[in-house]
Amino acid sequence: MPRQSISLTRPNDDWLKSQVDSEEYASKSEVVNDLIRRARENQKEIAYIRAKLERAEQDMAMNGPVTLTPEEILEEAKKRLRNDPL
Repeated sequence: MPRQSISLTRPNDDWLKSQVDSEEYASKSEVVNDLIRRARENQKEIAYIRAKLERAEQDMAMNGPVTLTPEEILEEAKKRLRNDPL
């Protein structure tokens, strides 16, 4: 596994130490790797949401504004989520 040397501010180092001291993680490296893993997952979710928004904007540009009631929009969103979950 590649090794890295990084500098941390005192508050960040204290926080990392507290995560290890609480026995949530075995080492600071494990904490950092988990944070990076979560950030990468968040990027994927953001990209998914961005793509959905872009598709909705394109649909609106082609079909005009939505004329559904808020209740109808909510029901349609629930149907789509059941068919296309994150």
